Amino acid sequence: MKNLVVTAMFAMGVWALAGSAQAAECGDVSIAEMNWGSAGVAAHVDKIILENGYGCHVSLVTGDTMPTFTSMNEKAEPDVAPELWINAVRAPLDAAVKEGRLIELAPILSDGGVEGWWIPKFIADAHPEITTVQEALKHPELFPAPENPSHGGIMNCPSGWNCEIVTSNLYRALGAKEKGFDLVETGSAAGMEGSIANAFEKKTGWLGYYWAPTMVLGKYDMVKLDFGVPNDKAEWDRCTAVADCPQPKVNSYPVSEVITTVTKQFADRAGVALDYLKARRWDNHTVGKVLAWMDANQGTNEDGAKYFLQNYGDMWTKWVSPEVASKIKASL
Repeated sequence: MKNLVVTAMFAMGVWALAGSAQAAECGDVSIAEMNWGSAGVAAHVDKIILENGYGCHVSLVTGDTMPTFTSMNEKAEPDVAPELWINAVRAPLDAAVKEGRLIELAPILSDGGVEGWWIPKFIADAHPEITTVQEALKHPELFPAPENPSHGGIMNCPSGWNCEIVTSNLYRALGAKEKGFDLVETGSAAGMEGSIANAFEKKTGWLGYYWAPTMVLGKYDMVKLDFGVPNDKAEWDRCTAVADCPQPKVNSYPVSEVITTVTKQFADRAGVALDYLKARRWDNHTVGKVLAWMDANQGTNEDGAKYFLQNYGDMWTKWVSPEVASKIKASL
């Protein structure tokens, strides 16, 4: 019995030393908690996994795309931006990577950030021929404008959003007015969401701009339409995304690259924690479902992270070793 106790104490000591060594290897980690849903939840998922699985000491820092990138680039803090939409910072990010200040790891959104024009799935199911925007524009009667139901309606972004410019240009390029459609101003993000909720409640058609991943597309089953042409980046930069461009052409939205980005200093000391950040990614459908659960339950980003870890084990356990997965499950 004495030998068993000694052996057990020795094993516990080795385990404790190993845990301390891992914590020391990972050390303090600062993570940007961006101010939109998917990125906020991702930051808390990383916090829970890094703290409970790898012994890191994690602090969250409020962030947004440009301020976070600038701070990481110039001050090497925070250490990690889990969800950086890099199209907005492509040129300076390329320079920072080339000069060894920042490192791009892996896409956190496996299908990228997606923008486009959408219709409810119940409309797509009832009219399977409508797979393109051009087909939808043949049926203004299916997508009545809220204030003028004798016309079709295309729901635009709120004033001041860049997507308002793009949607307005595409509306003109497609000749939608001549096809019986009004361009409907939604006024705000809440207005956009409310218009979709109202369409689903009344089972009426809805056609317009939205993006993923979002709570709205996790809550309401929507289908993205094809514009019938590939994205032409040169045309996008020349005209599609330029206010009041005189002769816009039909174009498709680009898929936004959404990449986990870290500082070189963090990468040099992160050890196995870096392997986790390289491995973890999720899809827009999953993110949307988590955000919809948060909305229904008035959940915080931390609540959403715990909900994800408790309900999507088949996904996240592939990002870590079995030993790390066991520690995280125990912590939940």
